[in-house]
Amino acid sequence: MTLLRENFENYMIQQRLSSNTRKQYCHSIYSLAKYYSQSPDQLSNLQIQDFLVYMLKVRKLACSTCNVFISSCVCFFNNFLKNESIKLSLLPSRRSHKLPTVFSENEINILFKSAPNLKHQTLLMTVYYSGLRSSEVISLKAHHIQSDRNMIKVEQGKGKKDRYTILPQILLKQLRLYWRTALPKHWLFPSHKFQQNHLSRHGALHAFNKVKKKAGLNTPKGQGLHTLRHCFATHLLESGVDLFTIKTLLGHSSLETTTKYLHIANPSKVAQNKSTLVAALSAFGNKYERGK
Repeated sequence: MTLLRENFENYMIQQRLSSNTRKQYCHSIYSLAKYYSQSPDQLSNLQIQDFLVYMLKVRKLACSTCNVFISSCVCFFNNFLKNESIKLSLLPSRRSHKLPTVFSENEINILFKSAPNLKHQTLLMTVYYSGLRSSEVISLKAHHIQSDRNMIKVEQGKGKKDRYTILPQILLKQLRLYWRTALPKHWLFPSHKFQQNHLSRHGALHAFNKVKKKAGLNTPKGQGLHTLRHCFATHLLESGVDLFTIKTLLGHSSLETTTKYLHIANPSKVAQNKSTLVAALSAFGNKYERGK
């Protein structure tokens, strides 16, 4: 690591930027420097603008991706280097409103049964039955599993917020089996090569794609591990759980974000399953146990 990059990393840490943001910003500045084979602090405003055009016209990257690059440059050149000659502004872009695709209940069953090992099966079941993000599931430790309360504690999730989510009995049984078999020491899902580290997000995604392909579900459905989180929310809604509860379990800041699942869920199922919260959560956690 060069001294410039190290200092930039330290600056971002001081600014309390998240680990993912720091990685994205460093990657953006590295790509820019590599393109010109120059140290980034020696580049001109014109060179940066030309690289942005290259991203848009040649690589045909989305405006959202290019805006991450612009934010990286603003942080590096304007804020860190105090270089006022670099002038960049975010690209105007219309937000797309594509609805996520989800697996059916039967496809979820097939997916779990196709896992090649207990670790991958438990990983996917944990994401689905508790609605976790990939960054949240790989960061789990044993003390986060609160079996006496049937809950999982998510520490410092998106937005640096703690929250609790559900722990259905079928998942608790799976986690106990996995714990007795794998005996993880620190992280619940450790890295295969480095046991002192947790599984990487790339590793978790690779496991999902591998299992999905083996299950014969290699369709446009399920573009990533996050699909199981969408399935969690959709199937909860179809089981009769109200939107506000789903919002809380997912850790959404706004109820508007959660309302998209109204457009995905089967309306007839939602109408049929109007029940108490306890009954709805119980139905969600038990339907697949009967199908095993």
